[in-house]
Amino acid sequence: MQTNKIPLSFYREKDVVAIAKSLIGKYLFTCIEPANIITGGMIIETEAYKGAEDRACHAFNNLRTKRTEVMYAAGGLSYVYLCYGMHHLFNIVTNEKDVPHAILIRAIKPEIGIEVMLRRRGLSRVTAKLASGPGAMCKALGITTLHNGMPLDGTTIWLEDRGAMIAPSDILTTPRIGIDYAGEDVLNPWRFLLQQSDL
Repeated sequence: MQTNKIPLSFYREKDVVAIAKSLIGKYLFTCIEPANIITGGMIIETEAYKGAEDRACHAFNNLRTKRTEVMYAAGGLSYVYLCYGMHHLFNIVTNEKDVPHAILIRAIKPEIGIEVMLRRRGLSRVTAKLASGPGAMCKALGITTLHNGMPLDGTTIWLEDRGAMIAPSDILTTPRIGIDYAGEDVLNPWRFLLQQSDL
């Protein structure tokens, strides 16, 4: 199942916006205790955060704290934080060491381990809400802050390229959402989502 795992070098390219767009159609998987069952699916929504120059980024103006330190590592690690004290959000650290870029994974289309995901979410059937929205997605996949800083080529959280053919016209580009505090950076078209996804 893991033969198409994306190498860490993929995340160390310099253009975080291009990486965020190219992740549409890739697959995100977890194998997390206690279920110890693989869960995951196709990535269908992402947002790019461009480090020191991006007012919406936790590392804006090179802010370096205990929480953001992982963003300064070389690309290919998870950055998981708690939002509003309730929702875990999963991000992928990109670029080279000391350049704090990251990509928020906002949604997947569930394909593997759906029964486990339903149980984690307290749902009885698959709906559009199962793994759509970054908090719901993390809950479905079992991702918490315990998984912060993990390499994304391991056996707990990883990404795969399964050869999905996504036409550029199928990817909608919009400004990011939920960042009203970010001044003029609110308008940056750094959110990508797969159009006509049934979830």
